Amino acid sequence: MVSKRLSRLDGHRRKFLAVIDDTPECSRAVHYAGRRAKNSNGGLVLLYVIPEGDFQQWLGVEEIMRTEAREAAEAVMAKSAQTVRETIGIEPEIVIREGNAADEILSVIEDDRDIAILVLAAGSAKDGPGPLVSMIAARTQAFAIPVTVLPDNLTNEEIDALC
Repeated sequence: MVSKRLSRLDGHRRKFLAVIDDTPECSRAVHYAGRRAKNSNGGLVLLYVIPEGDFQQWLGVEEIMRTEAREAAEAVMAKSAQTVRETIGIEPEIVIREGNAADEILSVIEDDRDIAILVLAAGSAKDGPGPLVSMIAARTQAFAIPVTVLPDNLTNEEIDALC
């Protein structure tokens, strides 16, 4: 259960959440979420989740690996944020978490009660629509906020026309 959204109250604004990962469809979700945020005077939150369980080494090695993963996440997020600034003209919020992707997505939504829409893009691979779309679709409970899933064949120009 997610807390009541505050995005329509005075002093708040609706935010769109896009998850940054290494899939090709990620950039389409960010583009759509950014355009929707700009066109509705809302905000854009970019989330990167560092997978859990990759740091089960000796303490010193574990800390080095964790630091390297964090630095890599920060570099990916800086590039994504710069692309949003240049192509859409808004300043995104950056969130980096470590853990299970589904748990962290829900946690970010719970922590920021202005987030009202999660935006994902379906992949075109023969093995399915992509890891995030598959994860959300496989949940036994309904998702607590609306989830927008973009089809795999939209160009940025077509996305702009939809927004």
